[in-house]
Amino acid sequence: MRQAIVAKILILMVVFLAWPLDEKAAATRLKDMASVYGTRDNQIIGYSLVVGLNGSGDGNNTKFTVQTLVNMLERLGIHVPPDQVKVKNVAAVMVTANFPAFARPGTKLDVTVSSLGDATSLQGGTLLLTPLRGVDTQVYAVAQGPITIGGFSASGASGSGVQKNHPTAGRIPEGAIVERELPGRFNDQNNLVINLYHPDFTTAIRTAAAINQGLQQELATAVDAATVKVAVPEGARGNLVELMARLEQVEITPDAKAKVILEERTGTVVMGENVRISTVAVAHGNLSIQIKETENVSQPAPFSNRGHTVVTPESDVQATEGAGGLVLVQQGASLGDVVRALNAVGATPRDLISILQAVKAAGALQADLEVI
Repeated sequence: MRQAIVAKILILMVVFLAWPLDEKAAATRLKDMASVYGTRDNQIIGYSLVVGLNGSGDGNNTKFTVQTLVNMLERLGIHVPPDQVKVKNVAAVMVTANFPAFARPGTKLDVTVSSLGDATSLQGGTLLLTPLRGVDTQVYAVAQGPITIGGFSASGASGSGVQKNHPTAGRIPEGAIVERELPGRFNDQNNLVINLYHPDFTTAIRTAAAINQGLQQELATAVDAATVKVAVPEGARGNLVELMARLEQVEITPDAKAKVILEERTGTVVMGENVRISTVAVAHGNLSIQIKETENVSQPAPFSNRGHTVVTPESDVQATEGAGGLVLVQQGASLGDVVRALNAVGATPRDLISILQAVKAAGALQADLEVI
């Protein structure tokens, strides 16, 4: 009797010790599920030319490439009539990049270069000096350098060819240099606004509680499903770096709505862990119809002067229906129960799409059904 009591106590101790590990495994750092207002990236864009192409540039019908090339040569002191310019080794491109929030002059950025005209490939090309502007038309960076496209394109005189990846768009790693920093005074804030990537009221409440527990002060308040406001304590004002580093490491267990995602084009079905199904019976069977066409030759009897040789079609039609059993799914079934029940019916991923839509129409699927 005593040994049984000791065994039960040991089991309870093991369960008690294992419980925090499960909670921690399900937790997510705040820096992975939210952003702080004022620290987002910005997008910058520019227009320029790529030179050095091996005959794969824009054609003569791309007028803006010719105009850009002539204008550039004019600024360099070279006057060329537009009708004498051949641009087969030059391509007009758009250059884009993401500008980080705290980028300073001298910081290098990766840029993406995309063809704007009818060039067939940017392989081997070099981007000329390109000012990159923000939405306020101010120049924040300049880009230049050789382009990498990670592929190739080759064709013969007959029109046949071979292509790997996408040859009319490429990247220049660290191809842009920041010339101007974004205006902003991050350290002067008295309140930090945290924006959740996936708005949810429960997650917002948990985030505020976890921040207060981590800072050991009642500083965080959930404003709405996507926003948590944190008051900056007196000791951290003027230098929020240490406070932000502590907030980023706060762990929260996020919550989410029960949702089922259906991708009919590829037959993909994704179900969240909170999906539940009320008591419902599911039966599924496939009807397969196969039609086989053959041709027979009909000839008159030997030495007969009547009739002609003709070809007669013959059709063989077969219809088979798969044996779809009736499976009962009990109320409150979890994701694992649902998967096992549908597998018992012999449902394929594409069959699951039809089954889940029918279960949702019956009011037995306690989740949002989203078709993408």
